[in-house]
Amino acid sequence: MTRNGNALRLLAFAFAAMDHGSLRQAARALNVGESSVSRNVLKLEQLLEMQIFERDFRGVRLTEAGRAWTNVARARYDGLLDALMLCARDNKDENTLRIGLCWLTGGEFLRRLIDRFASRYPDVSLTIEDIPVGECLSAIRRRRLDIVFTHDLGSVTACRCEVFWQERLFVLLPPRHSLIDKPAIAWTDLADMRLLVPAGSEEPKPDMRLLERIAAGGGPAVQVCRANQATIFLKVQLGQGVTLAEESHAQNFTIDSAIWKPLQGQNSVSSISAVWLDSNPKRPVLRLITMAGHMAAGALGQRSRVQSGSSRGAIDKSRRGRQ
Repeated sequence: MTRNGNALRLLAFAFAAMDHGSLRQAARALNVGESSVSRNVLKLEQLLEMQIFERDFRGVRLTEAGRAWTNVARARYDGLLDALMLCARDNKDENTLRIGLCWLTGGEFLRRLIDRFASRYPDVSLTIEDIPVGECLSAIRRRRLDIVFTHDLGSVTACRCEVFWQERLFVLLPPRHSLIDKPAIAWTDLADMRLLVPAGSEEPKPDMRLLERIAAGGGPAVQVCRANQATIFLKVQLGQGVTLAEESHAQNFTIDSAIWKPLQGQNSVSSISAVWLDSNPKRPVLRLITMAGHMAAGALGQRSRVQSGSSRGAIDKSRRGRQ
């Protein structure tokens, strides 16, 4: 490798040529001579034993083999640069925990978790921001964010992903709906309705995987509306469809002439997962994850005790009835 020059230098010249489509423009961007760019790109091609660029009077463009190679190499190159920058950075942000939220709409568990963490570790500075689903894994891998809380992302590679919390879903029914007296509702009960989902610029993005499963399982047709949540509630009141929310979210909103009903059966639970890097050296990340695990385990134990107590009460009542 040494006879071919510094590897990062070769890559920098090649990617600059790719970005600008011209050796001359790449040279200007790098503040070097055009011959230097040409020479280093050629060294990289010799090292790889592959032609990366086609050259003509218009500039350079990737060959088919070059495009396949850069699709893989560019992401790793950017990641390596980020890692080097992080190592060179001082430790001034070691006590800053950057949290991303993706797709979340309810999240009472998350609110209690962050509030408890802030109380226990007041020396840690917390930053919280929304992150689009298409960027959350990249933000974690590149350490722009330390941890992301989200719904189902499907298969996740190069990052750690763990479900910490599950919350029952509720559906908002319009007035005088035929199911208004049922204690709980299944999605199939609403097959002839429209499930209204807000997609306003200020609204959290919906859990599209959950919505796809609901529609595929015989539930209502999903209608994504260019509207905020208040408009969606109005549409429900007018009988134009139904909408859904996590239990903690539904309990905080009383809607005139409409009623929240719990869902049961398949796709009636929303999960909150955390995504992070195991290699992240920040202690606050590990502390937050550990606290989340303890809170989730404690809540699960409390639920089990409540359910067990309810079962024993039902058994005692049955015995008294027989006596």
